[in-house]
Amino acid sequence: MKNEDNEDNDSTVEEYRNIATQLLSKFMQKEDNMETNGEKSDPNLVIDFQAPKISPTTSLSTLAAALDYELTEKEWFVTGNVNPSYFSEDFRFQDPDVKVESIEDYSKGVRKIFNQSTSRAEIISSIVNEDVSTPERPVITITWRLSGGVNIAFGLEIKPYIVYTDFVIDPNTSLIIFQEDRFDIPSWDILLSALFPFTIGKITKPPAPVPTKREITMPNVELI
Repeated sequence: MKNEDNEDNDSTVEEYRNIATQLLSKFMQKEDNMETNGEKSDPNLVIDFQAPKISPTTSLSTLAAALDYELTEKEWFVTGNVNPSYFSEDFRFQDPDVKVESIEDYSKGVRKIFNQSTSRAEIISSIVNEDVSTPERPVITITWRLSGGVNIAFGLEIKPYIVYTDFVIDPNTSLIIFQEDRFDIPSWDILLSALFPFTIGKITKPPAPVPTKREITMPNVELI
């Protein structure tokens, strides 16, 4: 079922993939009550969604390194501060709970749900995933640690856990056409830990450890 509440105020349309997520979405904080680093949140940021795209000759290894650097700097998995140059106009996203279409809607969606004062997306690694890649469907996998809070009810804290983000690349354009997030713990564990923190490490799994800091550099990526 799609969430079309407040359609006049927010054009983002999300499809919730389980009943628990759909119900929790009803308690999402209003945009006017959300804050970003002590200031009112700007769900649109300053992002040029018509920005030039990367060259179709960009290699997978270069693309993986560029995404590693930019995600480490911008943490757009929680901030929404995406770089549209990497994404196809036909981009789609899904995780175990939600489906979204278009990179602009993805950006607005994560910006809306995550508490911008506390949430972190700490990148652990970015690799060309040879185990699942094919010439017709290359995949870059980002491993990262999610922590912080979500803007539900009066705010819920997230137990830190590991997310595996698979970026499917169009081999003809080198652009990301699909993103799927996989979690290292089940959705019920995430929800139970947020609602009842005393269960963490007892009924639910313990928090994921803080990643080791890495020295990374931005490769040269040509735009067209």
